[in-house]
Amino acid sequence: MGNGLAFLILCMVALVVSSCGFYKYVYFISLGYGFSIAAFGLAMPIMFWAELSVGTVIACILFVVYGCRLGGYLLLREIKSASYRSTMKKEIKDGNSIKMVAKISIWVSCAFLYACQVSPVLFRLGNGEETSVSCIIGVIIMAAGIILESAADYQKSKAKAKNPNRFCDSGLYKIVRCPNYLGEVLFWTGVFVSGCGALDGFWQWTAAIFGYICIVYIMFGGARRLELRQNRNYGEDPEYQAYVKSTPILIPLVPLYSVAKYKWLVG
Repeated sequence: MGNGLAFLILCMVALVVSSCGFYKYVYFISLGYGFSIAAFGLAMPIMFWAELSVGTVIACILFVVYGCRLGGYLLLREIKSASYRSTMKKEIKDGNSIKMVAKISIWVSCAFLYACQVSPVLFRLGNGEETSVSCIIGVIIMAAGIILESAADYQKSKAKAKNPNRFCDSGLYKIVRCPNYLGEVLFWTGVFVSGCGALDGFWQWTAAIFGYICIVYIMFGGARRLELRQNRNYGEDPEYQAYVKSTPILIPLVPLYSVAKYKWLVG
């Protein structure tokens, strides 16, 4: 199967899975996102069964784990957490005022982006590349990203259950203020690294780089949205002020403590 056709099939898979966004607008970028990645992890081995290697099998398994964990976590949080639903209702448009043409554009754009994000693994399979050092390093980074994101979500859930009216600054949140987003960046960095040495030609590199840059941008945008919300909720708290001035927002050891002023970041 050619790479172009395989990429198109992944786009179609994402369109089907993320169509839940027509029921609720935010699902295009939440449940549709997570479960699309999981679906890709199942679809790619089917399309390239004969080209599978140890590295690509592990990468596909990690896509399934990542997508199901993220999608399941988001779904459970929305079902169980009334406070979360209330907060998100203020933060994110419900979609009722958005025209159908705009929704379709977002739906298609998201499906294309999700396919670009996993394209380094897709192209390694399509190009018949075996497991390499970069592939091994990449899947290790991917696994580390999943572990970090999962641990961060768990720690925040426990902290909020104990004290729902306080910001979380324990565990991984002592290192950065958005360790879950750091886990996302780490995971997709691993995906990109896994494709190094296997990407061939301008369009493959373009798709891989585009997907990686977009997801990193989205994570910084998400960090900005969270910072603005926390500033509104805890801005008068001296402990919060001390926390944000001493803890990087997303990248450990990088003295970037705020992205609130960067209006070009949209998460």
